[in-house]
Amino acid sequence: MTQPQKMGPSEALVETLVAHEVTHVFGIVGSAFMDALDLFPAAGIQFVPVAHEQGAIHMADGYARASGRHGVCIAQNGPGVTNFVTGVAAAYWAHSPVVFITPEAGSMTTGLGGFQETEQLPIFSKITRYQGHVNNPKRMAEIAGRCFDRAMLEMGPTQLNIPRDWASFPVILAGGGVIMAGARREAIELAELLGAAVCSSYLHNDSFPASHALAAGPLGYQGSKAAMKLISQADVVLALGTRLGPFGTLPQHGLDYWPKAARVVQIDSDPRMLGLVKPISVGVHGDARAAAQALIARLKARALAGAATRAQRLARIAAEKSAWESELAAWTHERDPYSLEVAAGSKRMHPREMLRSLERALPPDAMVSTDIGNICSVANSYLRFERPRSMFAAMSFGNCGYAFPVICGAKVAAPERPAFAYVGDGAWGISFNELLTCAREKIGVTVILFNNDQWGAEKKNHVDFYSRRYQGVNLENPSWAAVAHAFGCEGVTVERPTDIAPALEAATAAQADGRTTVLEMMVTQELGDPFRRDALSKPVRHLKKYQQFM
Repeated sequence: MTQPQKMGPSEALVETLVAHEVTHVFGIVGSAFMDALDLFPAAGIQFVPVAHEQGAIHMADGYARASGRHGVCIAQNGPGVTNFVTGVAAAYWAHSPVVFITPEAGSMTTGLGGFQETEQLPIFSKITRYQGHVNNPKRMAEIAGRCFDRAMLEMGPTQLNIPRDWASFPVILAGGGVIMAGARREAIELAELLGAAVCSSYLHNDSFPASHALAAGPLGYQGSKAAMKLISQADVVLALGTRLGPFGTLPQHGLDYWPKAARVVQIDSDPRMLGLVKPISVGVHGDARAAAQALIARLKARALAGAATRAQRLARIAAEKSAWESELAAWTHERDPYSLEVAAGSKRMHPREMLRSLERALPPDAMVSTDIGNICSVANSYLRFERPRSMFAAMSFGNCGYAFPVICGAKVAAPERPAFAYVGDGAWGISFNELLTCAREKIGVTVILFNNDQWGAEKKNHVDFYSRRYQGVNLENPSWAAVAHAFGCEGVTVERPTDIAPALEAATAAQADGRTTVLEMMVTQELGDPFRRDALSKPVRHLKKYQQFM
C-alpha cells in the first residue's frame, strides 16, 4: 500500500492540477504564484503567457468549451485578478467549467492596505458556482480538488483563492509603545492567538510578562540569546509599539540575529519611525493598543494557517528558553582573558554572580531604574518583570547619572512599590548628591551601587581597542556606604553573594519608613562585551610619532 507523502502547498496545488488532467494554464507571470509555476514543466503542464488577464480567462473558457474538460487560468493578486471579472461573468452565463486561481496578497498584510491588495472573494461572489479559500496550507489539495469537482458538477466557473503566503514562524517584538498605550493585555492575547514568541525591545523588559510561556526576553546589548535566536528564525515580525531603534537591534553574543528575509509589520504612534531604521513590509501609524485590538478581531474571524505549525513552534520556544537559562546559570563570571586576569585571586564578587543573586532577591513588584555602564548593561540579561512601568532606563541617549533621580521620581509617583536604582560607581559620582533630597523629603529607595573602581564601559574599550592604554577610566572611591550615612541615609557594604538577599530585604523594609539605603556591592573589575563594538575598531595612525599607539 502506498504511504502518504508530505507535500508543500505549491506541490499540492500542482499535483491537484495533474490529477484533473490539466495540461495548459493561461495567465501572466506573477510573483504570487511563481513557486507553483516553477513546478509546471516537471508536471507536464504548459503555461500559456497572455497579453492581458481578460484574454487568459476567455482562453480558459474557450478551452473548456472545445475540450469538455476544465479550463484553467491564473493571475497575480490585486490588479491581475480584477482583470478577470468580465471573462468570469461570460463563462458563468456560458456554463463553462473554468477554474480560475487567484493568489492573495501576503497573509500578514491582509486588511492593512498591502501591496496589490483587494478583497478578491466578494468581487466574484455573484458570478461563480463555488469559491474555495485555502485558509490553511494543509487544505490546499482538498479545496483545490473541490473547485474542480464543483466546476464540472454545476457547469460553471469556480474560484480557487490562495493566500500568497502563510506565516509559519511569527514573532512579536513588544516595545515601549505597548507600555505607554496600556496594551500588555492585548499583546498577551495576540501572542496566545498566534502562538508567537514575544521578544521585548531593548530596555523595555517590562513590555511583556517574563513568566509567560511565550516570553523570550529582551533584545539588544546583553539581551536574551533565546529572543535573538527565535527572532532570527521568524518569517514575519510584528513590531508592536517600537521604532526598531538601531542600537537595540545590533548583533550581540556573536549573533547577527535580525531576520533578513522576514516580512516586518511595524506599528508605531509616530509615523516618522515607520521604516526609518529597518526595511518593513507594512507600516501602521497607530496606537499599539488600538492596532492590537483590530488585529485580534481580524484574526479571530479566520482560521489561522499558523495553527498547523503551532506545536513545533511552542516546542522550539521552550527549547531556546531552556538552553538560554542553562547557559545563564553557568555564566557566573566573564571568560575573556582580561576578566580572568583581574578576577584571579580577588575576594570581591563576580558581577554576574551578584546580578543573578539580585534577580532572585528583588521583590516581585519592584521598579528598577538602570544607569548607563558595563555592569548596568549586563543586568539586561537578568532583569525580568511581570507588570508594566517597572523598568526605567536612559534608552538611546545613554546619559550617566540617570538612574538614581529617576527612581526617586518613580517612588514619588508609586510610593507603594519597592524601588531600586542600579548604578555604577562612575555614574554615582554624578548623582549621589540627591541623597540629600531623599533624606530631607523622606523618599525611600534602594541604590544598588556597583563598586569596581572604574568607568567600566570605557575601560572595556581601552582593553579591546587601545591595548590597555588607560586614560581617565580608573577611579579611587571613598566608602560610599559611609558617604550615605553622612547624608542621613543608610549605607551597607556587601561583599558576598550570600549577604545580598538579607541586605536587600532590610533595605526594602526601610523604604516603607521613607529611608533610602545605599547597598555598596564590592565587585571585581571583570567586564562584559564592549558597549560600542559597532562604533569602534583598532586605531590607524599615520604620523610616525604616533605609530606606537596602534
